[in-house]
Amino acid sequence: MLDAEEMRLIAHPSRMMWSDTSRLGRPFAKDPAVVKFHNRYLLYFSLPAFDPPRPGSPDGWAIGIAESKDLVNWTKIGEVLPEQPIEQGGICAPDACVLDGKVQLFYQNYGSGHVASICHAWSSDGVTFTRDPTNSVFNPVGTWTNGRAIDAHVVIWHNRLLLYCATRDPSGTVQLITGATADRASGFGHGSWTQIGDAPLLKPELPWEKTCIEAPSVCVHDGKLVMFYAGAYNNAPQQIGFATSTDGEKWTRNSTEPLLANGKPGEWNSSESGHPGVFVDDDGQTYLFFQGNNDNGRTWWLSWKKVVWLGDVPSVQG
Repeated sequence: MLDAEEMRLIAHPSRMMWSDTSRLGRPFAKDPAVVKFHNRYLLYFSLPAFDPPRPGSPDGWAIGIAESKDLVNWTKIGEVLPEQPIEQGGICAPDACVLDGKVQLFYQNYGSGHVASICHAWSSDGVTFTRDPTNSVFNPVGTWTNGRAIDAHVVIWHNRLLLYCATRDPSGTVQLITGATADRASGFGHGSWTQIGDAPLLKPELPWEKTCIEAPSVCVHDGKLVMFYAGAYNNAPQQIGFATSTDGEKWTRNSTEPLLANGKPGEWNSSESGHPGVFVDDDGQTYLFFQGNNDNGRTWWLSWKKVVWLGDVPSVQG
C-alpha cells in the first residue's frame, strides 16, 4: 500500500496528483481550496470519517491541511477537527482566503441534513484555527430553499466579501447556488451576512448539469466575477462549468458544454472531474484545482489545470 509520501507525486512529474490515506487506508481527499500564506501554498481539503472507527480518534469528517512550495509536491501538515457542539457531526468542504494577515476559513458542519450551515474560523499560521463563537454564520432563507448551506466560497469584491454556497430546493432534491455579502470589516460572524436576492443565483438548466449545481468557486478577472461550478451530483458524472457576473447577483453562462469534463474510460478521472477550487497566484496565473476518481468514489484524488483566458472567458490547458 502506498503511504502519503509515496503518493505525493503520481503520474506526470509536472502535474499535481495528490491524496491522503490516513483515514481509510486508501487515497481519499476531496473539496480542494488553496491559498498562498507565509511564502508557501496551503491546501485545505475534506477528510472522511475513520473506517473502521479507531479508539481515541475523532469521529466524523474533518479538514486536512497540506503545504507545498511549487503547487505540485504536497506534504500533509495538520488537521482541523470538529470542536464546537454544532460541529460534532463533522466538518468539511473548506474554503480559505487571506485577509489582514490571517487565513479566514469557511466550511460546513456535516451530518446535519437540511440544516447544514456555513461556519467560520481564522488562523495566524494557517494551521491552528480559532472558531467563530457565533457559528454558524449563514443559512439561506426563502420559500425556494430548504435552508441547507454547503460548499462555501468567499471572494473580495469592492471592499466587501461575497460568500457563495450550495443549497437545495424545498424538496431537498435539486441543488442550487445562493450567496450573501458582508462588509470586509464586519468580522464575518453570524448577523454580518446579507443574503443576495430571494431566489437561486444559479440552478441546473443544461443537460450535463442534471439536478445539481454546487461547489461555486469565484475569482475576479478583467473587472468581472467568474464562477467555476460543479454540475451534477458526484460521479453522475460531475463536471465543471463556469458563469460570469458584473454585480455578483446576475450570472451568465458562456457555454452550454462543460469547461472541464470527466475523463475517458480508463483515465484517472473517468468517474468525475468535480468540486472546483480556483486559485490566483501572486504572478496572476490562475489554477483550477478539482477532485476526481475512476472508481465511482471509492478513492478521491486532487489535481489542477492551468486556466488560460481570452478576455473573461476561461479555458483549461491539457
